[in-house]
Amino acid sequence: MFDLFPFDLHLSAIAIAGTGLWSLSLYLGLATTSDWVTHQLNRWFNFAERSLYTSTEEFERTRKGREAQNAFYASIFSIVPFLLAGALCNYGVELTLGRSWAISVGMLACIGCGIYELGRRDGQGME
Repeated sequence: MFDLFPFDLHLSAIAIAGTGLWSLSLYLGLATTSDWVTHQLNRWFNFAERSLYTSTEEFERTRKGREAQNAFYASIFSIVPFLLAGALCNYGVELTLGRSWAISVGMLACIGCGIYELGRRDGQGME
């Protein structure tokens, strides 16, 4: 099982946890951006899938199911840019503050962005 890659791949549990926390905090803190990314991916998936059909009747017959499936895939793949940004944030914290602070600062960022998102949604509800 460990001979899958021709090179050694060492992943630290601290790096994985820190990246996950930072990506969650960025996903929550930049909720409007994450909604935009999801919408753009959904549009692209629908456009790309339309080019696979030659028959308009077949395309229209299966449209509802495919659009629901594309929306699901878009929501899953929308986390990828935030994972990359979270990895960069985690790496930056490890470089500046040290490895022991990576999880702590990631938790603080996650809690802060979660509270910000709750306040933002509550403020939208009052308008």
